[in-house]
Amino acid sequence: MLIQENVPLAPLTTFRVGGPARYFVQSASPEDVRSAVDLARSRNLPLFVLGGGSNLVVADSGWPGLVLRVAISGIEEHDEAGRVIFEAGAGEEWDKLVVFAVARNCAGIECMSGIPGSVGGTPVQNVGAYGQEASETIESVQVLDLQDGQIRELCKPACGFEYRTSIFNTTERGRYIILRVTYALTPDGEPRIEYADLKKYFAGRNGRPTLAETREAVRQIRASKAMLIVPGDEDCRSAGSFFKNPVLSGDQYQELTQRAAAMKLEVPSYPALEARRKVSAACKRLLSRRGRHLA
Repeated sequence: MLIQENVPLAPLTTFRVGGPARYFVQSASPEDVRSAVDLARSRNLPLFVLGGGSNLVVADSGWPGLVLRVAISGIEEHDEAGRVIFEAGAGEEWDKLVVFAVARNCAGIECMSGIPGSVGGTPVQNVGAYGQEASETIESVQVLDLQDGQIRELCKPACGFEYRTSIFNTTERGRYIILRVTYALTPDGEPRIEYADLKKYFAGRNGRPTLAETREAVRQIRASKAMLIVPGDEDCRSAGSFFKNPVLSGDQYQELTQRAAAMKLEVPSYPALEARRKVSAACKRLLSRRGRHLA
């Protein structure tokens, strides 16, 4: 295990800012990850686990302890009960897995094309975009349990997935380091064209688009919003999204739509977990402010 000192962290993030790590280890196997954790504990160093570097802003002063970059790679594929199972190392680039799946005509993650970061980050906040969420295809997550040093396999229900949350960023935050993620995709499946931007993109088209065409459409839509990392394009640098669209109960959604109708407005919304509705954060705030003014 190679231990480096004073390693710049800015090049390892999507924002490209920040100071160095006092100590830095890149671990390519679960055993290396466990060794790095043991090292940090033996030297009483604060530990920071680094994945793909998205949704991360590093201070100019850097990190005073040990930065552990999980670089476990590899994608394995096999068939199981009419599905195609993809097991990917936490250090794999997420979009590389999307390319891999789309090339094999397997549906389930095509709408999440172009999202920066690594595979290991997708279960943490239940990554999603353009009508799909990682939790819809995740079967299990292999983790290192920092409480006892054991490697465990957490099934989907154990991960506690909700809209942009899981146990990894809520109830068990800081307990697990993600090592591998297993996804179950649909062979020869159709792309999901439910999001408004995608419907608009393919409007007037005869026939349903392919998975590859859907992936390209998502990338073009993201690029038009400066949300696609393009080498050399300073405008696309981003620290990721730091807000969530509100998820409303049936009664809350009905109250909001009634308020919007009174103002001759329409609320864009999308299905969410447990028969709830996800609405635009900007739209909900606008209606709330107008409602106060009218009152």
